[in-house]
Amino acid sequence: MTTPATLMATYGRAPVAFVKGEGCYLIDEAGKRYLDAMAGVAVNALGHSHPGFIAAVQAQVATLTHTSNVYRIPLQEQLADELCRRSDMEQVFFCNSGAEAIEASIKLARKVGHARGLSVPTILVTEGAFHGRTLGALSATHNPKYQEGFTPLLEGFVRVPYNDLAAVRAAIAATPELCAILVEPIQGEGGVKMPAPGYVNALRELCDQHDLLLMLDEIQTGNGRTGAWFAYQHEDARPDILATAKGLGNGYPIGACLAAGPAAQVFQPGHHGSTFGGSPLACAAGLAVYKALAQEDLLGNAARLGAYLLERFRRELGATPGVREIRGKGLMFGIELDKDCGELGARARERGLLINITVGNTIRLVPPLVLSQAEADFMAATVITLVQEFCHGR
Repeated sequence: MTTPATLMATYGRAPVAFVKGEGCYLIDEAGKRYLDAMAGVAVNALGHSHPGFIAAVQAQVATLTHTSNVYRIPLQEQLADELCRRSDMEQVFFCNSGAEAIEASIKLARKVGHARGLSVPTILVTEGAFHGRTLGALSATHNPKYQEGFTPLLEGFVRVPYNDLAAVRAAIAATPELCAILVEPIQGEGGVKMPAPGYVNALRELCDQHDLLLMLDEIQTGNGRTGAWFAYQHEDARPDILATAKGLGNGYPIGACLAAGPAAQVFQPGHHGSTFGGSPLACAAGLAVYKALAQEDLLGNAARLGAYLLERFRRELGATPGVREIRGKGLMFGIELDKDCGELGARARERGLLINITVGNTIRLVPPLVLSQAEADFMAATVITLVQEFCHGR
């Protein structure tokens, strides 16, 4: 299927279009139903057509959609309060996407660094990271394929292997202008790569020892995805700056940069801004998501079904030749094979399941947090069969 001439060819689109969503299912133009294990790339935390979400957004559309940040926005204040309560952070800047949240985070870290007398405030980032495609986020990202043709990238970044504390310590010693460390608690686009237990805690301790900011990219892992409000809470290592988006709006564009400790109270009028960020409609969407997450025990559901699915995948696929590793936390899974498996996306669609292949050889599953036991079993059975067939050359 070719991209229409009026659209820039920035996506390799699958030959299917959806016209309706119901819970964890999407329905295409021909009426075929698919279990959505992509959830808009970890966005649709409440699935599709969630009644509470629909009611909140419809009511806000009928009342007020946009005023700009020239004026107070009470719903923005309410959502900021809720985010700070759930994250233990202190301040929020609202924007429209994860990449924008990272851009705000980078600017905030540099602002702190300059205030401390650094001429080139430098941020430590990791191999395998994905932070977005805007120029600043792309400079922090580690994928030559995404960066090719877009140089010169921004200066002010040093890179070390992910999950390598010795390399972090060496970089700290070798980089006098270092002001912050930016990592994903779990690398999403990098293949659902998980660090060793205690990694984020150790980074927090190193930042405290060397007067650095700990910056966490929780764009994909935040908002209940891993069975906690934010993934760092599994270790209780509060960051100084936290970026989130995706599941925060359940499909309505919204992102947030959260700050605490030395990074709070830094941004002042004129330092940063967004025309659309934190609009009444966006914040109504975010508040509806957080209300559902709390009242419907969706974090608990993610933790329970996540543990069940991870055990099942490992039990039924762990000994399969060609399966390298099975990783997961909450409703976020990566099944890494020993060869590229991009064709499995189409094979899964034939069987009524939507999955995503990342870094070429890893099946990523990020279903809605409203997933039921029966839906989890269908997803698991279908993926297990697909992997076994693929690895046995069928």
